[in-house]
Amino acid sequence: MPEFTVEMSVRDYECDLQARVNNAVYQNYLEHARHLFLTSRGIDFAALTASGIHVMVVRAELDYRRSLRPGDRFKVHLHTERVSRLRMAFVQRIELIDSGAMVLDARFIVAAVNAKGKPCVVPQLEVLLDD
Repeated sequence: MPEFTVEMSVRDYECDLQARVNNAVYQNYLEHARHLFLTSRGIDFAALTASGIHVMVVRAELDYRRSLRPGDRFKVHLHTERVSRLRMAFVQRIELIDSGAMVLDARFIVAAVNAKGKPCVVPQLEVLLDD
């Protein structure tokens, strides 16, 4: 499956007193990209949850390379990987649009539970895996 990419830009209110994006904001960018990716593949995250399937992040790894600043335009790249029968990873990176400079590398491991709270395979997500 080809890599998914979305463009975004830093908003002033996302920055701290040093005029750099606050570290927690990067997770918002990455989650937004994951949701856009799912939508682009025809997966309605809210409908999945309403059906009793709860997909959740069980591990987050973020390696910060440089800071984003107000007005920076950047791309979030994403692809998926199988971790195990019940887990998958969203592998993401952020880079500046103008220079291509690497900003962040991230890996989010997700798993799902059914309405009874038991781990489960989600067929809708299986088709997203880059096996």
